[in-house]
Amino acid sequence: MGTSGVSSLFSGNSRFAVDFQQIIDRSVAIASLPMQQMQAQQSQLAQERSALAALEGKFTALRSAVQQIESSLSNLAASVSNSAVASASASGTAMVGTYELEVVSIGSQTLSLSAGGLNTVTDPSSQNISSSSSFTLRVDGQDYEIRPAANTLSALAEALNSAGAGVEATVVNVGSGQTPDYRLSLRASKLGPVSVQLNDGSQDLLDTLASGTLASYRLQGQQGDPITTDSRTVTLAPGLSVTLLQAGTATITVRRNLTGLSAGLSALASAYNSALQELDQHRGQQKGALQGSAVVQTLSAALRSLAGYRAGEANRSLEELGLSFDQNGLLSLDQAALESRAGSDWAGVAEFLGATSSSGFLKSAADALNGLLDADSGVLPSTVKGISNEEARITERISAEQERIDQLKEHLQARMAAADALIASMEQQAKYFKSLFETMMSSWQTRY
Repeated sequence: MGTSGVSSLFSGNSRFAVDFQQIIDRSVAIASLPMQQMQAQQSQLAQERSALAALEGKFTALRSAVQQIESSLSNLAASVSNSAVASASASGTAMVGTYELEVVSIGSQTLSLSAGGLNTVTDPSSQNISSSSSFTLRVDGQDYEIRPAANTLSALAEALNSAGAGVEATVVNVGSGQTPDYRLSLRASKLGPVSVQLNDGSQDLLDTLASGTLASYRLQGQQGDPITTDSRTVTLAPGLSVTLLQAGTATITVRRNLTGLSAGLSALASAYNSALQELDQHRGQQKGALQGSAVVQTLSAALRSLAGYRAGEANRSLEELGLSFDQNGLLSLDQAALESRAGSDWAGVAEFLGATSSSGFLKSAADALNGLLDADSGVLPSTVKGISNEEARITERISAEQERIDQLKEHLQARMAAADALIASMEQQAKYFKSLFETMMSSWQTRY
C-alpha cells in the first residue's frame, strides 16, 4: 500500500538528476508517514479481530458444554435382565425404578393369500389375478378403494401398500421356478384377529391363511387375565416403552444415566480450561493482540463468575459434583466423586444444576455466556463489529491517502522533470560557450 524507497519512474538528463530523484523519494516518504501509521493500526486491528474470533470459539464451546449438561439431566437408561424377552427405552418422563414383566404371548398378524382358481400369474409385471381396474379392500369392516396404476399384480400390491389401510402387500411365488404361480399376499399391520378381504367387484380374491392373535403380558406379578395389545411395542409406564420379543419373564430397571452428565461436566472442564488458556495469551507484558483490552477483563470476570458459582444456604459449589481446580486454576472432574454424589443425592444435584431457562448453575452460566455471545448485544460480537467498522474506515482513509501521495509524486516528477530539462539545456549552452571560448583562445594564442 505505501510508497517508499527509490522510484523508477523519474529519469533525467542533467547532472542533478540523482538529486532530483532523492528529493522526490524523500518528499514521498514524508508524505507516506501518516498512511504507514494507519497501515500499522489496520494490522493491529486485524490481529485483534483474529484474537477475538479465537476467544469467541472458546466461549461458544463453553456454552455448548452447558447445554450438554442440561440435556444429560433428562437422560435415563433402561436395562432388561433377559434381552431375548423384551427391549426397553426410557425418556425423561420415566420414573426411576424396577418393573417385573411377564410376556405371555407376542401375538400374531392375520395372513391372507389370493385364492386358487383365479387368473394364473407367471409374470407379475404384466399379468394380474383379476382383469378389474378397481378393487375394494375391506379391513375390519372399513372399505378402501384401490385403483392400481396398471393392470398388473405388482401394481396392485403397490396400490395396496399406498392406501394407508393397515396392511402390507407382497407378491410371492407358490409355484416352482419352471412353472411359477405368483399370488398376492397380505398381512395386517396390527396384531389380533383383523379381518382382511379384497374384492374386484364380482368376487372375493383372498383366502385367510391364519387369523391373528393379540399380544399379552402381565406386569409386576399381577394375577388373572393378562393385558392384551394389538402392538408388540407397549408403554409400561410414563416414559417407559417396551417391545415384546418372545414369551418369558424379565426385570426392567430404569436408572439415571450418569454417562451423559459425566460427559457434559468433562466437556465443561475442557472448554473452561481452553478459554482460560486463550485469555492468558493476552495478559502481562509482551502478550497477545488484546493486551490491556477491556474485553479481556470482561471475559475473565465471566469465567470467575462461572467457576465460583454458589447456591443455597448450604453454599453448594461445583466441587460437590467432582469438579475441582489445580494450582494453575484449571478444572478437572473426579468421576468417582460425581458418581457418589449423584447416587446418594440425585435430587440435590439436579436442584444445584437447575435449567438454563429457570434456575441454578445452568441458568447463571447461560445468562453470563449469552451476554458474551449474543449476536445482537453480546460483548464479543459487538466488539468484533466495532473493530470491523474501524478497519473499513481506515481502509477508506488509506485509499484516499494513497491517492493523495500518488498525486504528490506525479506533481513532483513533473516539476523535477521540468527543472532537469531546464538545467540540461543550460548545461548544453554552457558547454557550447565554453567550447567556443576555448576555440577563440586557442586561435588567439596561435596568432600571437
